Amino acid sequence: MAIYLDIIWALNFLFDSLLLYLTAILLKRDVRLWRILMGGLIGSVIILLSITPLHSYSSHPMVKLLFSVVMVMAAFGFKRLTYFLKGLMTFYLTTFLIGGSLIGVHYFLKFDNDLTSSVMIASVKGFGDPISWLFVLLGFPIAWHLSKKNMESLEMTKIQYDSLIQVWIEIKGKKYQFKGLVDSGNQLYDPISRMPVMFVSIKDVVDQLPKELVRIAQNPDEAILGKQPIHADWESLIKVIPSKVVGSDHQLILAIKPDSIVLETKEEIIDVEKGLVSFSMQQLSADDAFQCIVHPKMLTGAKKVS
Repeated sequence: MAIYLDIIWALNFLFDSLLLYLTAILLKRDVRLWRILMGGLIGSVIILLSITPLHSYSSHPMVKLLFSVVMVMAAFGFKRLTYFLKGLMTFYLTTFLIGGSLIGVHYFLKFDNDLTSSVMIASVKGFGDPISWLFVLLGFPIAWHLSKKNMESLEMTKIQYDSLIQVWIEIKGKKYQFKGLVDSGNQLYDPISRMPVMFVSIKDVVDQLPKELVRIAQNPDEAILGKQPIHADWESLIKVIPSKVVGSDHQLILAIKPDSIVLETKEEIIDVEKGLVSFSMQQLSADDAFQCIVHPKMLTGAKKVS
């Protein structure tokens, strides 16, 4: 069987460089391209050693670890021990993640009993890996792209989770609990009182809220235009607030001044002194991770309970 060493070396150089690049993305490190390529070049040298008298050493785990250390140092440098170890561990994480994905897909699509037995009994060495280079060449970019997307998705989930708080809203003597997302993009204020406005979805708790409140949330436009009369007990609580949304410069929304708004973060419980709540039937979170969008101003300048 003919072995094209130059192609194998080029593929390893490309893959090692991409793994280092993915590591830089996950660690949010600004690394120059030439350093990434230098790290990939160092990693690809181990392929060339496989055809030299040093081939018995090149396959040793300690030698591979040494190459990984030099690759990470070449790509990211050495500022301090924790900085370096974090880069090395993340590099191995990306390598095992993509390599495991390729192996899993390979054996999912094609399972060979005899081949598996031979691998378990006597490990395959050299270039005779059971996963073909063509499969790796086609599958590696896909696995790399999906791994990058999944890591970004997990990071966004963590950021969103860290921004979630518990919200208690008291209206007419009754308290209602929601899970809120603190969103810096919410900058809506009542132009007269300068109270910040919180948005709450009541789609899943309609049966728990007052009927008048649900009716207003279901048909806010009719209430604003006066087509739908509002009960006298609620008129003093309702405010009409102008807002801007994408595709429309001017829009009116209804907001209610509740008896109290209490926010619970990981560190403290905050009693919001001034705030309005706009109730809506629209679902704010596609996966029901939160039911309300909290104005960031509500977490500042408020009375801290504990």
